[in-house]
Amino acid sequence: MLTTVSDKGQVVIPVEIRRRLGITPGCQLDFSLEGHVIHAEVKRQVTQTTAEDGFGMLVCTRPGKRRLADFDVALAMRETNDDRP
Repeated sequence: MLTTVSDKGQVVIPVEIRRRLGITPGCQLDFSLEGHVIHAEVKRQVTQTTAEDGFGMLVCTRPGKRRLADFDVALAMRETNDDRP
């Protein structure tokens, strides 16, 4: 499989290779040089997550019923800044 090196030294790993090795965004590759041959080894594979994977990570301890539609991001940020010493 032939690919072209960009001006920044970047290359695109063909999709067939990425799928076979499980290379996804965030994976780390370790490069080594042996003569005129470049070796790339997948060192860390990152499991892709979804928004649902974070469900329950944030907890609001304020009493009362809340609805997402009532949430005002700007107001929450102002309240957070007002709480700082």
